[in-house]
Amino acid sequence: MVIERKPAKLKKCRVATCWASFVPALLGQAVCSPACAILDAPKNLERARKSLAQVERREIKVRKENLKSRADHLREAQAAVNEFIRLRDAHLPCISCDSTPNDNDLMTGSRWDAGHYRSVGACPELRFEPLNIHRQCVKCNRNLSGNAVEYRIRLVLRIGAEKVAWIEGPHETCKYTVDEIKAIKAKYRAMTRELKKGEAA
Repeated sequence: MVIERKPAKLKKCRVATCWASFVPALLGQAVCSPACAILDAPKNLERARKSLAQVERREIKVRKENLKSRADHLREAQAAVNEFIRLRDAHLPCISCDSTPNDNDLMTGSRWDAGHYRSVGACPELRFEPLNIHRQCVKCNRNLSGNAVEYRIRLVLRIGAEKVAWIEGPHETCKYTVDEIKAIKAKYRAMTRELKKGEAA
């Protein structure tokens, strides 16, 4: 049985001053002759440079990721959770003093933290628990050490006494693995993106 081969397709040389038709001898051949290849080389060189730079950036990113300590991962995950909380509560006043972004007092109105009701030091098990974290003005969170009494009063009104009792109750100790911490960071970044999409819609 004789298998007929399809005739090779003609290609146009990609060098702008040539555009001659040719039958490629090599896979991916884009120019018709060595002379055109020389003319085409600078364009390929720039593309190759960009490609190498991209590969190098990826390798640096991977190396940096591998050098991170568990504490670095915890900080990044906490930052992702905090960003989500500030966005989630953007329409709400400070959990401890009811100040809003429109208030004249710059310390209470213009800058916001994600304040923990039970601090990370006192209860590390709840460091990523969204019921334990709410948008809080810098004055209450940093200058007044969380303003805990006022925080609790408003927290009960916001989430209910039962949930506050659960937060204040005992919690099983939890030692997150690096993979678990990365998963938390990815989860909250995705949730933040969804919230931002909802705001843009």
